[in-house]
Amino acid sequence: MITGDIIKDSQTYLMNTYSRQPLVLVKGRGATVYDSDGREYLDFLAGVAVNNLGHCHPRVVVALQKQAQRLMHVSNHFHIEPQVNLAKALVKNSFADKVFFCNSGAEANEAAIKLARRYSREVLKKDRYEVITCFGSFHGRTYGAVSATAQEKFHQGFEPMVPGFRYVPFNDLKAVEEAVNERTCAILVEPVQGEGGVNIPSAGYLKALREICDKHGLLLMLDEIQTGMGRTGRLFAYDHEGVTPDVMALAKGLGSGMPIGALLATDKAAQGFTPGSHGSTFGGNPLACAAGLASLETLLEDNIIIQNVGALGKHFVTGLETLKSKYPFIKDVRGQGLLIGIELDFDGKEIVTECLKQGFLINCTMNTVLRFIPPLIISVEEIDRLVNALDGIFKKR
Repeated sequence: MITGDIIKDSQTYLMNTYSRQPLVLVKGRGATVYDSDGREYLDFLAGVAVNNLGHCHPRVVVALQKQAQRLMHVSNHFHIEPQVNLAKALVKNSFADKVFFCNSGAEANEAAIKLARRYSREVLKKDRYEVITCFGSFHGRTYGAVSATAQEKFHQGFEPMVPGFRYVPFNDLKAVEEAVNERTCAILVEPVQGEGGVNIPSAGYLKALREICDKHGLLLMLDEIQTGMGRTGRLFAYDHEGVTPDVMALAKGLGSGMPIGALLATDKAAQGFTPGSHGSTFGGNPLACAAGLASLETLLEDNIIIQNVGALGKHFVTGLETLKSKYPFIKDVRGQGLLIGIELDFDGKEIVTECLKQGFLINCTMNTVLRFIPPLIISVEEIDRLVNALDGIFKKR
């Protein structure tokens, strides 16, 4: 089937929920993807921070092949070896004591919200149910997760939202303190807001949130769906401040392309879930967990991948700062590790289109922020190629 026919059929048979680029991607290796016409692109989107190890990492592919030959699915009514192995590895390399598996980041956040409310009511015996979240956040598309997301554009047409959320400005500790009341059970926050425009809080912000939670007996819940799995230069972003959360949501880079989400929690917080209180038919699927374990083990054993992220990010930011000094329409450059954004004073959609024409996949969020979330295996040379391409594009404005 030729490219035009695929795009036409896509428009005919798929619901109109995405603004898709006019190309069909059919193959990927490392940081490069190829379309149905054979053209190659450097991928600085990585499936929206999913392909942290690049496309079709050999270790993940082999793990999937072996698992697919043994067992692809079995109910959670039974013990599942790949699920247990991945949970054990996550616990050993994080703050957590227990893991719940699901299929996506939205589901992980949904589970976090349910856990916080049930923990307060069933364990603490307190009628507390409100969760504090931040303006500019993005926690997913399910009803609970989108209600937790403090951006009106994601609410439009779906009202009324699920009640029980209080929104405060990101990086504003005073606002958090003022929002806490007798109904508050938890604070849910992203260590870095990705979809919200690559917003990085002040040093000490997460520590201060931890103190607020301890003071009021609340759960600190971190949404590390985009920041986890090495994206910021540490396995998890909370490591930068040495903070211990009570609950953490993971997804995206955990499965290297396989749909998997996870909710990690301390033993204390995990008491909120008991048999029958929550579940997922496909959560902890053997195939997805095999990919997750291969992905995590690769990051842990090949330490240079995560170690390089900080240096690669600094090199990337330096190149973008050079562009900022040349072009006054670049308002800001910000990032942590390989989660980087440049804020423009105009709609960035045209820049995304121009980059596509030149063989680069990038993303624009919040209308004016170009977001770069490449595979963690991206090279300095590949970063420089994009920066040079952006320079050429910006010169034409």
